[in-house]
Amino acid sequence: MKLTDLTSFADAQAHASMDALWELFDGNRDFLNIAHECITRYADGSGRAAVRIAHSDGHDEILTFDQISSGAAQFAHWLDAEGVQPGDRIAFMLEPSLPFYVCLFGAMQTGAISVPMFTLFGPDALRLRVNDCNPAILITNTEKADLAHSVEGPRIVVADDGLLDEIAKYPATYIPKSKANDMAVFQYTSGTTRELPEAVKHTHKSLVTLMFAALYGTGIRPGDEFFCPSSPAWGHGLWHGTLAPLGLGVTTGTFAGRFDPVRLMKALDDYGITNMSAAATHYRMMKNSGKGGDYNFHFNKLSYTGEPIDPATLDWIDANFKVPACSMYGTTEIGVVLVNYPGAKDFQVKRGSLGKAIPGQRLEVQRPDGSASRAGETGELMLWRRNHWETTKDRAQIDEDGYFYHKGRADDVIISAGWTMSAVEIENTMLKHDAVLECAVIGAPDEARGLVVKAFVIANVEGSDALTKELQAFTREKLAQHEFPRIVEYVSELPKTPAGKVNRKVLREQEASKASAN
Repeated sequence: MKLTDLTSFADAQAHASMDALWELFDGNRDFLNIAHECITRYADGSGRAAVRIAHSDGHDEILTFDQISSGAAQFAHWLDAEGVQPGDRIAFMLEPSLPFYVCLFGAMQTGAISVPMFTLFGPDALRLRVNDCNPAILITNTEKADLAHSVEGPRIVVADDGLLDEIAKYPATYIPKSKANDMAVFQYTSGTTRELPEAVKHTHKSLVTLMFAALYGTGIRPGDEFFCPSSPAWGHGLWHGTLAPLGLGVTTGTFAGRFDPVRLMKALDDYGITNMSAAATHYRMMKNSGKGGDYNFHFNKLSYTGEPIDPATLDWIDANFKVPACSMYGTTEIGVVLVNYPGAKDFQVKRGSLGKAIPGQRLEVQRPDGSASRAGETGELMLWRRNHWETTKDRAQIDEDGYFYHKGRADDVIISAGWTMSAVEIENTMLKHDAVLECAVIGAPDEARGLVVKAFVIANVEGSDALTKELQAFTREKLAQHEFPRIVEYVSELPKTPAGKVNRKVLREQEASKASAN
């Protein structure tokens, strides 16, 4: 009996192990390829759907395992013909589409490393990542071609019909060149343990470890109709929304274009989605649309990540989806470590809880001296790994029953509406503006988004609404459409530490006090 046949919490504790996870795959500890495990082995000529794409303009696109498999193989042969070598990086800045999945899986078949890039990156954000990973080729669409050409280094290829026609002359099958320990994906994040973007590097065998989160964080099982609206350029959308379900042969769904909660709900109804994993803000935006009653939902499992969900939204989920929303907690760097076992009838989902550890993981809430905190006492959330305690840089509590609860970030990373952003990256960009002398960026409490980016600015001109709009546009153009200060406050000085560094902690405490007073 495989782990995919078991759904209970008790069975997870009794049977989940790395050996049992490996039994879910064709590969072994020496030879494993993500493209084969997620796509090729399910391409049986039946035309079964692999990915459903809900486009923001209203049209649906269905890609089959057969389509993606043949296209990825042809793209892999094309890369070989272009002289791409194992270990070379192939970056692609594309919305979910046939070219996106062809590039993602085709590059990995050759032994090259796939590097997804967010389509809303501006020149600074793109340049930072390109300079870090030095891709041999950057593939994008016609709309983003000028932006891509502004970045020095990689060869720019436009993924239009011409590229698909060009690769179509190559064979539709390919023998993968990778080994299990070879690098497969460089995943970028604004960072939960670092201040500036840097690639988190994943091997092909990372897919095996991912199955702990798939089975117990999102509850994926064969027969599910799955959907994840998060962009596959980011960790949640790529690993939990794309690779995890496909690795189990489950049809997944995603969203392309500007997010629209009403369009999402229509897709959930039309596709008959039974299992969804989304960011907390996706649920909140669906609630705020006021249109939940217009659609029929078919859920038996729900999960969310990125930030807590407010009680009003949890009430809306209960009323409209009839299934509890299960938090899963982790980071791009450490993976998912706390889950709520969606679909397990013997596991009680406690509202607002991060749940309990996945099988084989050990976590503890600790005081500054390293001792374990008591139930209800806030401390630092620590993970036992490599024979020592590692910090998650989050604060947490544990209750009498062993459930964990998130109590805020311990560093200067900002999570707003599910997006993870770097305060330092935003500050560095704003400081490029001629009017900015100094600035400090924090996450300020916000009812709708959890936190919003707030910038405290010392300017060389008088602060005004016009300057605020100018700074916001400047930052969005340089970084990404979601990565800008929604609030700008003009100040004459910034709090500093004895070493002369800006003390963001003081600013965060000030904002928290204002929020609690209102």
